[in-house]
Amino acid sequence: MQTYRIARAAQLLGVSDDTVRRWIDQGLLPVTEATPAEIPGDALAARAVELAEEARNAGDVLSSARNRFVGIVTRVQVEGLMAQVDIQSGPHRVVSLMSSEAARDLRLEVGSLATASVKATQVVVEIPNG
Repeated sequence: MQTYRIARAAQLLGVSDDTVRRWIDQGLLPVTEATPAEIPGDALAARAVELAEEARNAGDVLSSARNRFVGIVTRVQVEGLMAQVDIQSGPHRVVSLMSSEAARDLRLEVGSLATASVKATQVVVEIPNG
């Protein structure tokens, strides 16, 4: 069974180490008997799904896209007809190319709260070496 230390679990969930520790104290995440504490991978996966559900339920948008990244806009670069918008969602950087008109209509600026919805027919899955 794969396990994760608190710092790595926090990184994977896009929260602070302190948040993971609070969740452990509240019984929302179990830990193994190991020292330092480790979180079972299946429990971490279940918590990630719960967090995604909470984010999905918080919005009032219906969409066929199942991959939604709620985050903060970190860059808006407008050049001519096109704009590049970067969103930081936890540990994930999502980049969107859109028309300049769409970026203006959405009033996107650095610091804006935004959700990137992704619907892809091909997804690459990788695992770390070793």
